[in-house]
Amino acid sequence: MTTKPVVVYGASGYTGRLVCEYLREYGIPFVAAGRDGEKTKRSMESHVPGIETADYEIAEVNHDAESLTELFGGASVVCNTVGPFSTYGAAVVEACLATGAHYLDTTGEQDWLITCDETYGADFAAAGLLLGPGLAHMYTTGEIAAELCLEQPGLDTLDIAVFWGGSPTIASTRTILVNAATSRAHYLAQNTYVEFDPNQGLVPLVVPGQHELATSLPWGGTSHPVWYRKDPRVANCKAQGGVFDAALMNGVPQIVAQAIEATKDMDPDSRDEALTAAAAQVMNQMPPRENPRLNKSLDSVHASGPLGRAHCVIHGNQNYKQTGLLQAFAASWLLQQAPKRTGFASGCQAFGHRELLGQLRAFGLVAEPILTFQGN
Repeated sequence: MTTKPVVVYGASGYTGRLVCEYLREYGIPFVAAGRDGEKTKRSMESHVPGIETADYEIAEVNHDAESLTELFGGASVVCNTVGPFSTYGAAVVEACLATGAHYLDTTGEQDWLITCDETYGADFAAAGLLLGPGLAHMYTTGEIAAELCLEQPGLDTLDIAVFWGGSPTIASTRTILVNAATSRAHYLAQNTYVEFDPNQGLVPLVVPGQHELATSLPWGGTSHPVWYRKDPRVANCKAQGGVFDAALMNGVPQIVAQAIEATKDMDPDSRDEALTAAAAQVMNQMPPRENPRLNKSLDSVHASGPLGRAHCVIHGNQNYKQTGLLQAFAASWLLQQAPKRTGFASGCQAFGHRELLGQLRAFGLVAEPILTFQGN
């Protein structure tokens, strides 16, 4: 049991320590938790600027619902960064529900989003708790852009593109491969999940602000179709994205295809080991701390309806830092007041898209959105 109001589970990872960094900036006491206490301690001391001024403690915990329940007792918010979430998320969610803690995570795994919605959402709502998976740059910043477009009534179709400079972390790369090998990506068509063609490969996309086309992938389908499936304003939602590094993007489909083929007949444990090895071919070391001149982000949303259109572009930088900030702001909100929606909810549904945008702007992580309307 902890006396701190927030637990960051997976704090030693790249994203986890950024969440801790921003919790420090918000002045929020927290527990930095992980399966290896010494590794977590070293990570805090070596990679979180100003950690000596933070009010925090280290906790080592086994990954099972009973151990996590014991740790979470006394906490109000849990920020979970331990993926793949479809593999490891259930124990954390169940421990949050058992202890009355709000749950946040950084997932982009569409199957895990659907599980949260259909399996746990009603129980969290009944308990007055937020179940908020996917609070992260690749999903929330694009959702902010979509919500800005939807301020114009009569738009029912969202075409979302998300790009960033840099490369996925070790954990993100592993999650991408596990998700690609074990689940399908979907978009939303007339409020129904429709599977992307698994053989479609790379798709060229027009990226605002440059002449060269960029290449994209469904990226697991992303969170957006799940968040908007029960939104009466939206009938259709498709999201694609990628990194600006063309060489890395061109290599991803081949690596994914090889991993799927090589592991299709394996038992779960053997498959997990093989996918971890495959992920190491793409990324086997922790990326350096983000550089705003290099690690740029771009979120573009075309929204349309029978007689109207809107387009929103949000240019930003340091997508992993955006994630850390969004998590910390959400925790700060939840410690002071109830979310706008309980149960399963996106970041914008729980905290408001303009409120989240204000925080990203205040910390210099995104520019003023470029928003255009026509019709109606």
